[in-house]
Amino acid sequence: MANILIVDDDPAVQITIRLILERAGHHVTAAGDGHTGLALFEASRFDLLFLDIFMPGMDGLETMRHIRVLQPTLPIIVISGRAVAPDAYAEPDFLKMATKLGAVASLQKPFRPDALLAAVDGCLTSAPLANAASGSR
Repeated sequence: MANILIVDDDPAVQITIRLILERAGHHVTAAGDGHTGLALFEASRFDLLFLDIFMPGMDGLETMRHIRVLQPTLPIIVISGRAVAPDAYAEPDFLKMATKLGAVASLQKPFRPDALLAAVDGCLTSAPLANAASGSR
């Protein structure tokens, strides 16, 4: 199965995603911030990345920018607990913004396990050749 990196500052979210993914047969590594996530990414090869948008220090958008330089084809799923606001005066839709900046999929927290697994399956089945080609960075 896939080697997946989770970068999220909320330990409960890390544990939840880890349990869902490990039960599905994936290998999971977790980091609590963008700097640690980037260091882990540079030290190993991952097939997929879960990335929280709002974290202290290096946020998810900045982390994604660095990872895109290192591995442009890596599937990235962004996650956020910020509400998607329906009116024009609210804050921007950061999940939509992140997908325009290079994320393949997005999930609003809290998410259902089946939605998470569907996003993972969609990412892994749509990019296996791209990942194999970029596996030796």
